[in-house]
Amino acid sequence: MREFTVGPNDAGQRLDRWLAKTLPLLPAPLAQKYIRIKRVKLNGKGAKRDTRLAKGDLLQLYINDEFFDTPTPENAFLSVFKPQLDILYEDENLLLVNKRPGLVVHPDEGERVNTLITHIQAYLYQKKEWSPYQEHAFAPALCNRIDRNTGGIVIAAKNAETLRIMNQKIRDREVEKSYLCLILGSISPAEGKLEGYLLKDEVKKQVSVHKKPVPGGRTAVTLYRTLARRNGLSLVACRLVTGRTHQIRAQFAAAGHPLLGDGKYGRAKDNKRYGRTAGQALCSYQITFRFTTDAGCLEPLNGRTWTVDRVDFVEEYFPGVALD
Repeated sequence: MREFTVGPNDAGQRLDRWLAKTLPLLPAPLAQKYIRIKRVKLNGKGAKRDTRLAKGDLLQLYINDEFFDTPTPENAFLSVFKPQLDILYEDENLLLVNKRPGLVVHPDEGERVNTLITHIQAYLYQKKEWSPYQEHAFAPALCNRIDRNTGGIVIAAKNAETLRIMNQKIRDREVEKSYLCLILGSISPAEGKLEGYLLKDEVKKQVSVHKKPVPGGRTAVTLYRTLARRNGLSLVACRLVTGRTHQIRAQFAAAGHPLLGDGKYGRAKDNKRYGRTAGQALCSYQITFRFTTDAGCLEPLNGRTWTVDRVDFVEEYFPGVALD
């Protein structure tokens, strides 16, 4: 229990607004609940949320200590009242989560709370599977990343051993990641391989594609297969042999077939014509674990595949095409 005496600067303020200012990590719905069930007392008694405070009032807060911390990226999960996650699979070691387009995976300069990792940490904290106040060496972490406007499957590790093993499996290419995308036009051949070297521009936050090795360039290989064609668009399935920043987006654009909706590598005129300007039509729709070496606690995943149930741009532009 913590006690506070209302000073002249807080006099006249509503109780709920004082609580929000004093405990910025406490989610508003939880604050309202604590007021309602009298875990917030005013002069020894319960009070309504719109009660006006007076100078000298004594406030007693029966609230967990962690909510009194200073907000940081490490404790932002406390601000998430109801985690929003589309969980495809969960066991004691990991989560497979279908990230919605538009959600950033990690906090950045534009978003610090509403991120995929924050929702995952809030989910596990509220399930009492993880607490940073008991386990100082590890926090739930993502094993792979996808762009803000790309949807699809992300792997989250619940413990350090899982993170270590999964990261190694990804490096050894024992995790097969497949994507669906919409490209402008019809690529020829209909099935094949895109190869090149990607050079990242840290200032512009984009990559350039080169046919020959360049200083700082990294090999990029994408296997693709055309699933359907309609109205000047192609629905294409891709499998990443390498996993580079913006690999699919940049390579198809360099081949003359940018992804629909791509504001960085695409064509604004075509995006507008087809009515998709809010993000590239790209989804990490399937993941398969093909372990060729010992996987320790993750061995039960070997040989298994997970696929997302629905992809918005497939339903909009290619209704009736099955995801395989």
